[in-house]
Amino acid sequence: MLWTVLPPARRQVSPAAIAPLIAFLAVYAVICLTLELLSVVNFTAPMAFALMALAPWFWWMHMAGYSGLRGGRAQAAFLCRMLLLGIVVAMLAEPRSVQKNERMAVIFAVDVSPSISRELQDRALTFVSQVAATKPERDEAGLVVFSREAAVELPPAMSFPFEAINARVSPDGTNIEKGLSLAAALVKDDMQGRIVLITDGVSTEGALPAVLDDLRSRGIAVDVLPIQYDYANEVWIERLQLPKLVKAGETYEAAAIISSLAPGKGKLILQENGRVIFEGEVEFEAGKNRFAIPLPLREPGFYEYTATIEVPHDRDGVSENNRAISYLYLQGEGRVLVVTDPQGNPLDWQPMVEAMERGERRVEVITAYELPRDPLGLLPYDCIVFANVGADYFDTFQLQAVHDAVRNQGSGFLMVGGENSFGPGGYHRTAVEDMLPVTMDITQRKVMPKAALAVLLHTCEFAEGNTWAKQITKQAIKVLSNFDEAGALSYDGGKSTWIFPLMPVSNFPDMEIKINQAQIWDMPDFNAPMRAALEGLKKSDAATKHMIMISDGDPAPPSRALLKEFVDNNISITTVVVFPHEIPQNTAPGMTLPPNHPMPAIARITGGKHYLLYAAGDEKKLPAIFIREAKTLRRSMIQNKQFVPAVGYPSQILKDIPSIPQLDGYVITSIKGAPAANVLLVPDSEDQDPVLARWNYGIGKSAAFTSDLSPRWGARWLNWEHYEAFVKQLITDISRVQQAGNLRIDTFPAGSEGVVIVEDHAEEARFLELAAVVDGPDGDQQVIPLRQMGPRRYEGRFPLRGTGRYQVMATTQQSGPTPSDGGLAPDEPVRFGERVHGGFALPYSQEFMRFRADPITIEQIVDATQGRILTPEMTGKEIYGVERTVRQSSTPVADIWWLWLLIALLLLHDVGIRRVQMDWALVASWFRSRSTGQSQETLDALRRRKATVASQLQKRPDAPTTPPRGKVDGPRTDGLDLTAPPTSPSVMKKKEEPAKPDQPSPTSTTERLLAIKRKQQ
Repeated sequence: MLWTVLPPARRQVSPAAIAPLIAFLAVYAVICLTLELLSVVNFTAPMAFALMALAPWFWWMHMAGYSGLRGGRAQAAFLCRMLLLGIVVAMLAEPRSVQKNERMAVIFAVDVSPSISRELQDRALTFVSQVAATKPERDEAGLVVFSREAAVELPPAMSFPFEAINARVSPDGTNIEKGLSLAAALVKDDMQGRIVLITDGVSTEGALPAVLDDLRSRGIAVDVLPIQYDYANEVWIERLQLPKLVKAGETYEAAAIISSLAPGKGKLILQENGRVIFEGEVEFEAGKNRFAIPLPLREPGFYEYTATIEVPHDRDGVSENNRAISYLYLQGEGRVLVVTDPQGNPLDWQPMVEAMERGERRVEVITAYELPRDPLGLLPYDCIVFANVGADYFDTFQLQAVHDAVRNQGSGFLMVGGENSFGPGGYHRTAVEDMLPVTMDITQRKVMPKAALAVLLHTCEFAEGNTWAKQITKQAIKVLSNFDEAGALSYDGGKSTWIFPLMPVSNFPDMEIKINQAQIWDMPDFNAPMRAALEGLKKSDAATKHMIMISDGDPAPPSRALLKEFVDNNISITTVVVFPHEIPQNTAPGMTLPPNHPMPAIARITGGKHYLLYAAGDEKKLPAIFIREAKTLRRSMIQNKQFVPAVGYPSQILKDIPSIPQLDGYVITSIKGAPAANVLLVPDSEDQDPVLARWNYGIGKSAAFTSDLSPRWGARWLNWEHYEAFVKQLITDISRVQQAGNLRIDTFPAGSEGVVIVEDHAEEARFLELAAVVDGPDGDQQVIPLRQMGPRRYEGRFPLRGTGRYQVMATTQQSGPTPSDGGLAPDEPVRFGERVHGGFALPYSQEFMRFRADPITIEQIVDATQGRILTPEMTGKEIYGVERTVRQSSTPVADIWWLWLLIALLLLHDVGIRRVQMDWALVASWFRSRSTGQSQETLDALRRRKATVASQLQKRPDAPTTPPRGKVDGPRTDGLDLTAPPTSPSVMKKKEEPAKPDQPSPTSTTERLLAIKRKQQ
């Protein structure tokens, strides 16, 4: 077996033959060690070099004669084979190319929280610009802004094109940890990094020690430029106290707790539901002061109180903390709230309201504009009804308030159909759709006409104009169904292009990302983007096609031929002009664009609508405009046909109702997952669209009646003898059941925490297991246990997460699972026992309770990261001119493409040397110089030589009588061939001799080579 691997030599191997092997291994080892020691290449798997033990075997096989090569060719083959072995083994050692970098990246982290005044922020940004302008050329600078959240304003780069802050961060707190974490994440591993933190040191949330440990481990120092301020005079309202238990007709007190750093006086104002009910001068001392205001309570309901203290400007450092908000809810007989369209027909809701009132229900009718924006404001209502009112009349907070009132407070909800309800009303992908038992995505129908919407965005020259444009584009797309198509276009500074082409709205997550990343510039004309939109819409197979353009009206107008193509293809265009230059901003209402302005003409010619916004605050109307325009594409969901509803699922709502009259139309929807949602009525046809559906949502109930209860579609129902019973039983089924409870709740903020106190007023003492579900302003839900702190008293605390309204529901769990941190699912089988609702509003961030900078936190940051305290006079050379450490980074050598090409060439070269033999004389002859004169001289010499040989042959005694063949001057008459070459007698003699039988002549090159090989062996 050994002789198979290491066979005997075929030729003598001298001791000197080992010299090439030793020389190669020595040079190879020196090269690898030098690369490693000089940190040029780092071998991460050095054990692979053990494979170089194969080198002696390759040497033996070559030197022992098994290569079949000799001379220089053999030496070249040996060297090539050794190089291949060395490179392959080195690659198996996983080499990484090491790069050294002395460049530095400085990330500026600027605190833009509300506790820092605008003037101080401007000074900080001026310092950043001056430092970045004087930095070393090859170093980098980046900018991060932070308050409660953090955002990248400028990523690190050698240039620093800062003009103004465009990033938007939550302004209701300060989180230095997030600012430092984001800044550290921008520092590349191959560069030395430093962070210049500009802050007052005040942080309302976050954990600094963890991020400081990470910075120290990465070698990132933090230099701090402190923002200094100190308010000697400050007045603030800590809280507004209201009684826990009141009765109608009694007088109670509202107490404002006012704190001050120095004595003074001011004007105290108290508002009830937005109406001033008290205003008077008060004097206060340094410290806490309590001012009580007696107020009578007129009737049950929800009351929001706002207390404000007004003092001279020189006696107050911060005005944001001069307000406090509190609530009071007096429980009484439950009511039904009917919300209507401000411009709608009263017949949409009047018959239904009259039926409820005849059913002994207290009904309150309001328009969409009057709907509370706080869920606690909906506590007095056991049921909320939307009567053919579109989503564009509400803002996001109002719809979320209704959602939370049903989910967390147990209110009922009913949406009644019509052309402004469900999908045609723009409720797709809203909080209201989440709580309905039906969805606006049509899934049960095989054929459903789809729509296509294109949105053209032109830079809007007002505060946060492009941010508004992106937001309203997303809201418009949300209105469409998953089967509809949407696309967006803009001008990116070089050409008009699609942000994303027309695609199904089911791809909305991808659309949202592309919209957020879009760069919107000032386009020169409308022709190019409108042409692109037209071509995209023409390719779509949508039944309805529409386009929305938002602009300031500056671009050159499109050609009439282009507008005609839109008309010919039934594509309507709505134009929205925002703050045009033709009309100065904040002009009195009633202004219009000039008669020859192209934007109104585009809408008029194509059959769209035109909107003009130019007054201060008009940008807030944009979401409603875009939703209104997008929902016009959902008109195909309205079914104007006569049908008799059939019972799909038995329910108490249809108790004692033997037959159901005809309806004349409904809105197409799809039922959500059964058995959570029950379909009570369906059309008496093959279509199984829900007409009446209900389900439980959170601790409340919601229902959808996709037809209407008015003369439009329900004319026969108005004269139906069971109409009143149907309405009464429907409202009763979904309404909240009033419970007489013994629990009283008090909620209020205390520093950075919220406090929940529940007292048990039952006749007999008992032990309760209580928990509180807290819904914060950021949409997060927290579940906190309430621990008994004394007889009949339970308390819990939770962290405050920004300013806004906090809703609290304290409950005793009767049966079923405990609410999870993820919230109460629509079909989660939670059955609560006694519950009580409360809440409070946090009108200002807790950082406004700090009246001076925090030097302790600043020193902690500097000491932990070995940074420096900076001064405003420092320049870029001083900040960047610190002692630098060389940073090393490495990349796998295997990623270098040309190295693999070298290996491939070496492999081909090795095969070529061993298998291909070159005739170098022939190759050299290819490159010899051959001129015409030399060729002619050679031909003449050959002719002379031929004539000489011929004459010599004729003089020989044995010469033939036939003259030699060759060229003659005259014609021949003997018939001989004079063109054949002369043949010498010796050659002729050899041809006549027969070949010996025992020595056959090889007939091919291969046979001759084999013969030579056998002779050598």
